[in-house]
Amino acid sequence: MWSYIIRRLIYYIPVYLGVILMVMAILRIQDPVAIHLGKNATPEKIAVTKKAFGLDKPFITQYATFLKKLVTFDFTEQSWDFPGVTVGSMIRRSIVPSLSITVPALILTTILSICVGMISAYYRGRTVDKTLVFFAVLGMCISVLVYIILGQYFGAYLIYKETGHELFAIQGYEPGLQYWAHYCLLPVMISVIVAMGYDTRFYRAVMVEETGRDYIKTARAKGVTKRKVMFVHMLKNAMIPIVTQVMITLPFLITGSIVLEMYFGIPGMGRALIMAVNAKDFPVIQAFTAVFAALFIITIILTDVLYALVDPRIRLS
Repeated sequence: MWSYIIRRLIYYIPVYLGVILMVMAILRIQDPVAIHLGKNATPEKIAVTKKAFGLDKPFITQYATFLKKLVTFDFTEQSWDFPGVTVGSMIRRSIVPSLSITVPALILTTILSICVGMISAYYRGRTVDKTLVFFAVLGMCISVLVYIILGQYFGAYLIYKETGHELFAIQGYEPGLQYWAHYCLLPVMISVIVAMGYDTRFYRAVMVEETGRDYIKTARAKGVTKRKVMFVHMLKNAMIPIVTQVMITLPFLITGSIVLEMYFGIPGMGRALIMAVNAKDFPVIQAFTAVFAALFIITIILTDVLYALVDPRIRLS
């Protein structure tokens, strides 16, 4: 197992180096300092800023320096938009708000979608299946912005207007478990509703394929209960696509839901990246992109490892 992980890491190192090279090259197509300072910046100020951040050095030197910082987890470079604030502090400050939304949403979405998908597949073609598929498709067709507007109006504004008590916050964030429901529960509910449409149809397709397998027919012939067929036999043998779907989502636990964070004013990773792009904050964009790329590669390796753990028929070679 460990030898496989090491081999995969060695394999993906050139891939990661290539991604960082491409990102750095794209960010330097136009002069990032001149773009950030604006049209009124003097050549002297641009030159001073470049020298301060090492952007006056050859590209290969900048590339080597940035790789060294990544390897040593050195994120002490300061933000251009917030002088005195390091990129590392921005990552640490924004990762918890993102996880406060994405982790509960992922857990609830996975559990509910699998259960609904199994029920829909088991009663395929019947009224239960058609009803569940209808609501799944309906959920996919409606934009997340519509859910946000409806949630903020009915779940926050209308309740406050009628009762005088603010059940959910429309904007803002406060750290601490005692404030989680007030600030994060509504975004989590919206995220679950939005994601369940696609996930339910995906898991239904997976389960429909499993219902035609010989082991399901054998279990039914032996008189095994419906609940045991679905939650023991069917679920256990459908773990590969389930693991794939969950692992694909994992990198977005850190990046967060950009739309939800922007509309609810939650200071997560996604919102921080969008603000950095709008402010042309070069160090933040470069560091965040490198972190996101690393997360995707780690996720790919973990997915391969989990395949072997959930399905003994798969051997890592």
